[in-house]
Amino acid sequence: MTKPRQGTDTDADPYPDPDTDTVRGLQGLEDSSPSVRLRAALAVGATPDPWFIGKLIERCAVEPEFYVREMLTWALTRHPASMTVPGLVDELRSERAQARSQALHTLSKIGDRQAWPAITRALLTDADDEVARSAWRAAVVLVPDGEEPELAGVLATQLGRGERQTQLSLSRALIALGEGVTPILRAAMTDPDPRVRAHAIATERLSRDPDTGFGFAIEEAKRVVVLGTTGQEE
Repeated sequence: MTKPRQGTDTDADPYPDPDTDTVRGLQGLEDSSPSVRLRAALAVGATPDPWFIGKLIERCAVEPEFYVREMLTWALTRHPASMTVPGLVDELRSERAQARSQALHTLSKIGDRQAWPAITRALLTDADDEVARSAWRAAVVLVPDGEEPELAGVLATQLGRGERQTQLSLSRALIALGEGVTPILRAAMTDPDPRVRAHAIATERLSRDPDTGFGFAIEEAKRVVVLGTTGQEE
């Protein structure tokens, strides 16, 4: 069993060998029963221990049940960011899409802006929709003050991408960046690609009227594109 990497080189070992309860908790996170794994993650979050961090991150990458993954993320947020963020950042380089996506999701929940440099353009444009959506959400949370326009410019390259749920995630991320995205959306409204134009129009309308359903906004935007206008005069 590998000890947590966060130890220091001192005479006194800050992370002595795990006791029986800790070993049982580690085993519970790998149990074949989802309900057992859920309870184990809940217990780990209730009593944080550095021994669990590596296993929690490892399980996030392979856990098949959504609600268990959410509990794993919660358990990680209960540990100090200084101990969890480095391991999560390492996961962003994983070849496994779920590892990247869940690490991004967890980083967005932790909200430590020291992770910002790890939110690369490659992640924001990842070919896997779930990874990209998680990256958009994490970026909006972690972006330093003043860097929102640059981030908006990268996000705008993804307009028109994917199905409705993916497009809604991108629209929400752009809107969360504030009024600075308006010029970028206006420019995208004249893009040669009709999907990009429609998505930009729908996002701009949604920003003006948050109560408008995205489905309605996108259908109205498609109509505007077909009619050959951008709706900017409205």
